[in-house]
Amino acid sequence: MRFICYSALLILLLTSCKSGGEGYIPRSSGNINNVTIVMKESLWNGDLGHIVRDSLQTAYIGLPWDEPQFTLHHLVPQAFTGFARQSRNVIQFATDSVPQFRLAQDQFARPQLFALITGGDSESQKKLFSSNLNQLRKLILENEQKEKIRRINQSPSKSIELKDRFRIELTYPTAYQTLKDTTNFVWIQKPIPKGHMNLIAYSLNLTSLDGPTRTRIPAIRDSIGGVYLPGRLEETYMITEQAYRPYYFTTTLGGLPGYLTKGMWEVKGDYMAGPFVNYMLRDSLNNRWIVIEGFTFAPNSNKRDNMFELNSILSTLEVHWDSN
Repeated sequence: MRFICYSALLILLLTSCKSGGEGYIPRSSGNINNVTIVMKESLWNGDLGHIVRDSLQTAYIGLPWDEPQFTLHHLVPQAFTGFARQSRNVIQFATDSVPQFRLAQDQFARPQLFALITGGDSESQKKLFSSNLNQLRKLILENEQKEKIRRINQSPSKSIELKDRFRIELTYPTAYQTLKDTTNFVWIQKPIPKGHMNLIAYSLNLTSLDGPTRTRIPAIRDSIGGVYLPGRLEETYMITEQAYRPYYFTTTLGGLPGYLTKGMWEVKGDYMAGPFVNYMLRDSLNNRWIVIEGFTFAPNSNKRDNMFELNSILSTLEVHWDSN
């Protein structure tokens, strides 16, 4: 693909990249949440490289210890050839008298997000990168979530418990199996080395969140844990970890407004803990709050990719409205 050049500081060029509409474009590759940075070695070891690393390796929210949002791989321009060009997310820095920030889709592979940042010196490139960082980070995150969902759709579960119980659907892999299915609670679990990943769903009446939400949400989670989420030992169960303050956000998912909470869970009376992400969504048409949550137990292991998978699954929520 040939870029059209402009002298503006920000140019978003999002187009398909077949030269003249012809030619084979290979499938992109790489682990989820990985980004390739193409930059001269001297710049990578200088201020520009430090800014890029600090900006793209900020901590993933809601984990027990800091893990970077993105894993970066540095390549010098001479090495950015052949298979190296098939990375799904690429940011290339180059020297040019005209300062520009340009984005393209499917430049060397499909799907691929390719960003080119040019400037006469590292200071000019640094300013362009910093001023467009939020947009760039958002696009990379969207690109990775789409790729994760694409992979999930290669072997999706056909289970219907969520639809039968709550008139909702989530897209998740066949590796997840239903662990508990009651009148108002469904628990789905996927085994992983030394642990497991979990999805749960339940509903609440519309008055359940009356009062301060930052008090009510943990209280509801704890009460649900006491009834449905037992620990390994007798009289132990899951609660919201009291020593770790959750992050609270207002949000919309599946067309429903509500609250997103990210934090840590623990088992009361036992040494088990891990991260969770919880959505409480107001379904006024069906006179309820619908709650969906993902949580991971993976002791002594990094959890970013586990939680990213659970977040991606929860993002697929579809609500089947009551026809009555």
